[in-house]
Amino acid sequence: MPAPVSSLIPVADALLDHDVRAGQAAPVQVWQVLTTLTDPRHRQGRRHELATVLVVSLAAVMAGARSLAGIAGWASDLPRWCWPRLGIGRYPPSVSTVRRVLLAVDPDVLDAVLHAWLAALSTPPPRVPDAFRVVAVDGKTCRGARGAGGSRVHLFSLVDHATGQPLGQVNAGDKDHEIAAFAAVLDRIDLRDVIVTADALHTQRCHARYLHRHGGKYVFIVKGNQPRLHAQLHKLAWDQVPVADHTEDKGHGRRESRTLQVLGVGSGIGFPHAKLAVRIIRTRTQVSTGATGQETVYAVTNLTWEQVSAAQLADIIRGHWSIENRVHWVRDMSFGEDASQVRTGTGPRAMATLRNIAIGLLRTRHGAANIAAATRTLGRRIEQLLALIDHRTAPHPSQRYQL
Repeated sequence: MPAPVSSLIPVADALLDHDVRAGQAAPVQVWQVLTTLTDPRHRQGRRHELATVLVVSLAAVMAGARSLAGIAGWASDLPRWCWPRLGIGRYPPSVSTVRRVLLAVDPDVLDAVLHAWLAALSTPPPRVPDAFRVVAVDGKTCRGARGAGGSRVHLFSLVDHATGQPLGQVNAGDKDHEIAAFAAVLDRIDLRDVIVTADALHTQRCHARYLHRHGGKYVFIVKGNQPRLHAQLHKLAWDQVPVADHTEDKGHGRRESRTLQVLGVGSGIGFPHAKLAVRIIRTRTQVSTGATGQETVYAVTNLTWEQVSAAQLADIIRGHWSIENRVHWVRDMSFGEDASQVRTGTGPRAMATLRNIAIGLLRTRHGAANIAAATRTLGRRIEQLLALIDHRTAPHPSQRYQL
């Protein structure tokens, strides 16, 4: 039986060396990436490594903990056999320890290293010629949290369309400063062969130039915040353009029909690097009343006719809402983010990062289609939960460590 240890960072290093010697591909360990963070606590009186507190917090969130007290309570209920797997020594971290760490840790470094670790665990799809990865950017306000001066905490996030995996987030200050966060979050990924979708707020000339400069593509919605561009798109000869894609859906008590038209624009509208203009007409009918409404939406993109089809454009525009449906909504409904009582310091941002990583691990490694159900299951199955974090086969409960 292995000797007990107070921290699993050296254990992870030993396992990594063993995998390398065996000629196997060794996954990056979360313990290693968390060593890049500076411990915000005074050295005197520390009883748990910073990495231990953070990994315990991540595991607790994956098991359904919604508060600092919930994290500490989950840790205190852990069976003793799994303490070494989390780096716990004589006793689990208390709620005051969890609070001191999460309310003072550098949230930008924490978010960057954990999302980089999550991305390293994911197997990217095989690259084929002319294939694009599609990502969405959007902001979310942590409604229960307050920053300095009583301002709300507003986070700007990046999510992969296809997998729903969070790729990172930055603090936007508030919604009025969200435009400035656009480049900050996209700087985290290689934008070559990447299509970025955003809502109308980010249909900005500087954003289009930024993406072009970094080899990226954009599909931007155009609304009233760009009145000149909107007027130009409205005046195009749409009556002479055939419908290139038509879809119909039924759900939530209504039927929706969407038609999409595409028109080449070149330099005719003055928006940087725009090649195609898009018009979408949505017709919604309430099943119960028969009431019908219609909405016309315009978009621009620097993709060319050779790079994208009308059906693909329709999927890309609809897929933008994956960031709301698959991440932001899940953080609210499954993890209770808007109702969270973690309100001050870096706590709200740290907890939002832990929820993002939990969603990514549950979706991409656990294969969870329903995040809420997965958290309930893993809350009862500690072995499976630990295996998601440290990539080892969890020991059977009968294989208990003597502490």
